[in-house]
Amino acid sequence: MALLGAENGSEYKVDVFSSSSELLGKLQQKWNAVKKPPYPAMYSSVFGGIILDPAMMVIPIDDHMVHRGHGVFDTAIILNGYLYELDVHLNRFLRSASNARISPPFPQSTLRSILVQLAAASKCKKGTLRYWLSAGPGDFLLSPAGCPTSAFYAVVIDEDFSQCKEGVKVITSTIPMKSPLFATMKNVNYLPNVLSKMEAEDQGAFASIWIDEEGFIAEGPNVNVAFITHDKELVLPSFDKILSGCTAKRLLQLAPKLVEQGRLKGVKTTNLTVEEGKGAAEMMYVGSTLPLLPIITWDDKHIGDGKVGELTMELSDLLWDDMVAGPDTQRLCVPYE
Repeated sequence: MALLGAENGSEYKVDVFSSSSELLGKLQQKWNAVKKPPYPAMYSSVFGGIILDPAMMVIPIDDHMVHRGHGVFDTAIILNGYLYELDVHLNRFLRSASNARISPPFPQSTLRSILVQLAAASKCKKGTLRYWLSAGPGDFLLSPAGCPTSAFYAVVIDEDFSQCKEGVKVITSTIPMKSPLFATMKNVNYLPNVLSKMEAEDQGAFASIWIDEEGFIAEGPNVNVAFITHDKELVLPSFDKILSGCTAKRLLQLAPKLVEQGRLKGVKTTNLTVEEGKGAAEMMYVGSTLPLLPIITWDDKHIGDGKVGELTMELSDLLWDDMVAGPDTQRLCVPYE
């Protein structure tokens, strides 16, 4: 059955689905043509289980996260069949949920078990595990009072990634950054981040750098930023007004190895001006799937000699080795069947 509507002066036929089986068949048409769907598994507390059919990987339109942005999220890496820093990310996830005033439908141990079982069911050995906590479905009002219970969603994304060894260009963003309350909470309100990324792409850059109201360097649209000074000191902007990235914090734990070897003179977090950042010897983004991305140009000004720095790559090696063969406290073996 179809309904008729006007579009540019012509009639446009809108399909009307009278049954769930009819709709499911339509949805599956899209995925049948895909040799290997990029989403091998999803969990939904609304469904109460793991979904392997990508056509059914949906969430309710009246979910408070969808129409009001009332939700938080986080990510964990799957590399060589291991979940990297799952517990660190999950701890931050629940801190964000508390700040967003969302109570999870299950205790932390259950959430963790669900994520591990989901990774196993996906059979994915390399990719990302992304998960969301929402105030839940209920109605379309501003208050979540009409949402009976919160909702937990997670999906495994089969994707390839490797160490980033080529340098990129960045710009200073003109999009206003989030206030500290929202910047330090990993919530789904990412419109400023999206616009900041698009602004950079419009100018032929990879991404951007936010500067706070005091003129200090903040962060990238979804990554932290770090610098190597000419005195060979690793410096990251303070986390007071920005998201404390799990990878950035791990970098701070691993970098002292280079201090012990005499390659670095020190490691610290502090406030950095734009002038100090652009005058650094090396610059890099720090994020989960990178783990480090060298930055060689900022606003058309070369960082250092305009080439990928040696210390940047040594730090990248430290993080990559930690992801590939780090201690059991960082890596969880996925129990695939």
